[in-house]
Amino acid sequence: MVPSPAAPPVATPAGQDEPEAAPPPRKPSGPRPLYVGTYTSVEGGGTGIGLASYDPESGRITGSGTLTGVPDPSYLAVHPDGRTLYAVDEREDGGVTAVRLADRRVLGARSTGGAGPCHLSVHPSGRWLLSANYGSGSVAVHPIGASGALGERTALVTHSSPPPGPGQQGPHAHQFLTSPDGGHVLAVDLGTDTVYTYRLDQAKGTLTEVARARTRPGAGPRHLTFHPGGRHAYLANEVDDTVAVCAYEPGTGRLTIGEPQSTGSGGGTNYPAQILVTANGRYAFLANRGHNSLARYAVEDGGARLRLLGTVPVGGDFPRQIAFSPDGRLLFAANQRSGTVTVFRVDADSGGLRLTGEPFASPVAVCALPL
Repeated sequence: MVPSPAAPPVATPAGQDEPEAAPPPRKPSGPRPLYVGTYTSVEGGGTGIGLASYDPESGRITGSGTLTGVPDPSYLAVHPDGRTLYAVDEREDGGVTAVRLADRRVLGARSTGGAGPCHLSVHPSGRWLLSANYGSGSVAVHPIGASGALGERTALVTHSSPPPGPGQQGPHAHQFLTSPDGGHVLAVDLGTDTVYTYRLDQAKGTLTEVARARTRPGAGPRHLTFHPGGRHAYLANEVDDTVAVCAYEPGTGRLTIGEPQSTGSGGGTNYPAQILVTANGRYAFLANRGHNSLARYAVEDGGARLRLLGTVPVGGDFPRQIAFSPDGRLLFAANQRSGTVTVFRVDADSGGLRLTGEPFASPVAVCALPL
């Protein structure tokens, strides 16, 4: 997703470090585009990528149709230049598709070389697309051309070790992202309870593993988010219903995973999905599927500590993915089972969340991407 600029400077509560210096937020003007990912092969699913717009002041979402021709587009990302949208094709014969946003023309699809791709991201250089194959436990790299179209795959790495964690039958790559320094790419694998760090050859698009970090057995890591300071990250563990603070070394790419912490779910059946950090580095939000809430954390000690502040009802069922608007003032939650997208106003001063507007109905909403 496009990084969100930081909120204006605010008074720092006791016990927190000063926020990182950052440019002021961009002032939104008029309706902004919103794209919604879905499953097209399930009962009650969508027929493609949902097209909508949102009011950056009120958060109100207005639908405008569907972009067809993209099968099971369950996760979406945009190129840094904002001109091309990318979607996974989460099928047994997995693929990734590029869409030119100016005229919504599908520029073609490429095979990921694996099954069930569930996440993708664009390298900050804009030259490489990174994707994670959940079903086959592998990660892939595709080159991005000047037009935004994708070239043939340049790398495919399957997580063959360590052995699968308790209750898992094999590796399940769930996320593939770039570190803030741009020097490394990291793959989060739920099946092997491991986060793998690779060095990406930015001339050839090949991958070389340089480090790996293991969670406790059975944690089932799903999603990693970096603190803006670049030396800490936060890991959502789907299977054991925890989060963990991680230390990160930019020079080596080594990640050190800390002790598991509460998601605020109260011990009921819950599967943490995605965690976000505000651009000023002061607050984090976690989507809880099952508890159907957003957990709120204060980020302290320069990113080294998360302090649970409480939870807020998400206003839908099974929040699979959350995303900030580019200015960081709104948070969107894609609720899979209720088929809705809910929107929250983010208070940069307190880290508070306030539900705004009515839920937007979208079939099997599993990803919301506001631009």
